[in-house]
Amino acid sequence: MSYQSGTMLRVIGGLKIAKALMLLAAGIGVLSLGTHHIHTLAWNFHHDEGNQYINRALAKVAHVSPHKLHELGIGCFVYGAMFMTEGIGLWMRKVWAEYLTIIITTSFIPLEVYEMVENGSVVKGIVIALNVAIVVYLVWRLRRDKHWPFR
Repeated sequence: MSYQSGTMLRVIGGLKIAKALMLLAAGIGVLSLGTHHIHTLAWNFHHDEGNQYINRALAKVAHVSPHKLHELGIGCFVYGAMFMTEGIGLWMRKVWAEYLTIIITTSFIPLEVYEMVENGSVVKGIVIALNVAIVVYLVWRLRRDKHWPFR
């Protein structure tokens, strides 16, 4: 295994770990604050009344039931754990983590494309392209290192 290919795995792993940490922080925040406190916090941080992104987020949060908020928090933990597993495995250059990342990342691409069609944005397009590039790179690596079972 070359230094460069190990470096790219660590970069991808680092991105997955960063995603996991953000999701875990969001899960802690959602579960510990509750609906009322999230509304209060959101309004306290809302300084730009013309900001469409803040307004959309606040409108969505305003209509979330405590039960749904709890589910959202749990979902953040589940996805965070999944991304952390991928990230640590890739960081440690484990072949199983490459397979896991290919499966999980590929499974999200149709949802991301659907979301792009419904509410297109440049950022979503970049995320899709990045995820496709990660999958292609990992498949290429596995084939190169003769770990890919399909010819």
